[in-house]
Amino acid sequence: MRHLRHVTALALLVFTWNVTTRAQEPAAAPARASLTPAQMEEFLLRAKIVRTREAGDGITGSRRATLSDGALTHDAHIQVINQTTALFRPPTGPPEVNFKDFYGYNVAAYRLAVLLELDSVPMSVERSVDGKRAAVTWWVDDVLMSERARLKTQERGPDTERTAMQTYIMRVFDELIANRDRNMGKLLWTTDWKMWMIDHTRAFRLGTDLQRPAALTRIERSLFENMRRLTPDTVAKAVGNSLSRFEIQAVLARRDAIVKLFEAKIAERGEGPILFALPASTLATGP
Repeated sequence: MRHLRHVTALALLVFTWNVTTRAQEPAAAPARASLTPAQMEEFLLRAKIVRTREAGDGITGSRRATLSDGALTHDAHIQVINQTTALFRPPTGPPEVNFKDFYGYNVAAYRLAVLLELDSVPMSVERSVDGKRAAVTWWVDDVLMSERARLKTQERGPDTERTAMQTYIMRVFDELIANRDRNMGKLLWTTDWKMWMIDHTRAFRLGTDLQRPAALTRIERSLFENMRRLTPDTVAKAVGNSLSRFEIQAVLARRDAIVKLFEAKIAERGEGPILFALPASTLATGP
């Protein structure tokens, strides 16, 4: 009996040591940090969908999915919405004719952001899900809060100027893509105080007038130069079939209006108060 008690105690000691050791082992590196954009795209296109559940806020029936390719497991946002309405009456604001809510605009927003050298729109690809064409978008990890929560708490992060600069970039991008649906739940801040712009299914309207030109007060220098260089061919090549010819023309017309607005501001006040360079974050980058 004494021998049995000794063996049992030894086994318990070994089990406890193993559990403690595993708990102290370093966590795996964040998935995004170890993948190239090409690898991320391939994963979103080819990985098996293991399970899905409701994504949370929103009215488009979008889903959060867990994907795995056998080596990597990561979540994605799946949207299949593809609706056109002759006359749409939003809860607030004026009615809109020829309203379109389209999953492909997520892909277009990502590809246009890459063309402009912006890294604040999650990667999105088009693939078939359960027999339907869908946008499959990389799920943003390490979310600290939404913009709605940030405004409620008045939190500005460790570098308040950098936080403000990211807001200026968002305002320009939303004008470029005619995003009328940028509610504060569709802006996310991760733990490294990086802003992520998500869910663009109601962007890319055909109107060419700017929505809120008074809000365009500053612009990131490289974004300004990259916008100037956009052409019908470069945009069409970047976005593929996610935008129509008319939608691309509208993007470029709004680009012209944005560039003209900032050129006038620079002519009046000089580059210093208008152009800026976004500094790199001093915090660890989340996946």
